Amino acid sequence: MTLFRTAGPEAEPVSVADAKAHLRIDHDSEDELIAGLIRAAREEVEQTIGLAMLEQGWRLAVDAVPESGVLLLRRGPVREVASVTLYGSEGEASLVDPGDYQLDTLSRPARLHFAGRPPGLRAMNGVEVDFTAGFGEAATDVPDLLKRAVLTLVAHWYEFRAGFGAEDQPVSHPDGYRRLLSAYLPRRLD
Repeated sequence: MTLFRTAGPEAEPVSVADAKAHLRIDHDSEDELIAGLIRAAREEVEQTIGLAMLEQGWRLAVDAVPESGVLLLRRGPVREVASVTLYGSEGEASLVDPGDYQLDTLSRPARLHFAGRPPGLRAMNGVEVDFTAGFGEAATDVPDLLKRAVLTLVAHWYEFRAGFGAEDQPVSHPDGYRRLLSAYLPRRLD
């Protein structure tokens, strides 16, 4: 299974102005650093919780549909499935009719259920699912706790910027960061 982003978000959940207000900075000389810290913090939050904060394109590539007929889309919240492509043993591509699968966006992770297992797929990456994930297109669609987690990381990393740049993050996490994310962390039922 391979999951990768095909299109990043068009904005960030927190603006540079919001971060500067949080940091109590009134000059513009470090705007580029702060923008980099915001990007790094968003990516860290998204990786930790397994969710996309703002609308993004994703692709899941798997060898075959499992025997259960259910594929798990491990980046959410899933907004829509754009396409499902099957690759035959000779590499020929064919789109799956949306009537042949059902999307369950209420589950976490979201599930894609196929009516039957497609036969004759190539040995590796025989199924590709392109989908859109995220709470919405704008920062106002992102839950406040997640925006607060981004601001908390930005402030923490800004404080320790002398030794580590935005590209080196995460170096550490501040107290309370996990608590802000606790409602969004994946849980296992054993």
